[in-house]
Amino acid sequence: MHASLGGTGLRADELLGALLAAVGPRGTLVAPAFTPQNSKTSTAHLARIAGLSEEGVREFRARMPAFDPAHTPSHGMGVLAEAVRTAPGAARSGHPQTPFAAVGEGARELCAEHPLTSHLGEESPLGKMCGKGWEVLMINVGFSVCTAFHLAEYRIPKPPLRMYECVVKVNQPGLPGRQPERSEGEGWTAYEDIALDDSDFAEIGRAFPEEGIRRGRIGGASTMLFALPHAVDHAMEWMTENRR
Repeated sequence: MHASLGGTGLRADELLGALLAAVGPRGTLVAPAFTPQNSKTSTAHLARIAGLSEEGVREFRARMPAFDPAHTPSHGMGVLAEAVRTAPGAARSGHPQTPFAAVGEGARELCAEHPLTSHLGEESPLGKMCGKGWEVLMINVGFSVCTAFHLAEYRIPKPPLRMYECVVKVNQPGLPGRQPERSEGEGWTAYEDIALDDSDFAEIGRAFPEEGIRRGRIGGASTMLFALPHAVDHAMEWMTENRR
C-alpha cells in the first residue's frame, strides 16, 4: 500500500508502521473497513444505480459481488483502512456492511462473531472496544464521520429500526443458514437493525467537551484523540435530549 494519506505527507504504509510502533507489541490497531455499497438502500448503492432503468437495476444487482471478509475492499474508508485490512496477520470481522479490520494482539478475537443485527452495536467490534475503554484517533477528519457515535444509537431509548439487504456468501459463518439464492454460493440476505443516522454527528461533535479531546498533528494533518466510552456517553446524552 503506497498511496499517500492526504494531509499527513506520509504514505499509508509509513503511517501504519508509525501507529503500530505507537501502540506497541501488545497493542491492537483497528480501522473501519466498511462496504456500504453492498446494499439495496445505502447512499453509496443508490448513487451507483441512479439513472438506470428497472431492468438495469436488476442486472446491476445480479452482478454485485458477494461480501468476502478476506478479499472485498473497503469503500470510502481511506487508504489507511486498506493498509490495516491488507497488513500481514490482519483480521477482519464478518459483517457484510460494517466490518472492522484489526492488526496486533487480540485482533482475531476482536473481529470474531460480528452479528448481522449489530452493525455498530454492543456485539460489534466497536461495542467490544468501548467495553474495554479503548481510544479513538481521528486523522484529518471531523466529528461528522465519527463512527464511535453510532454505538450511542443502540443505547438511546427505543431507537428506530429498519430493514437492510446485502449480498453474502451462502453459509458464511455468523450469517443465517438460508439466504435467497442469487447464484451458486451467493445470495441476498435481509435483516433488521438500528436505523443508523449520522446527520447530526457534526453538531454532537461541536458539543463534545474540549477537555476530553487531545489535539495534535501527524505531519501536516490535524488529529484528535479521545476515549471511546467518553464519546459514546456524550453522544447518547445528546441524542436522548435532542433527537425526536
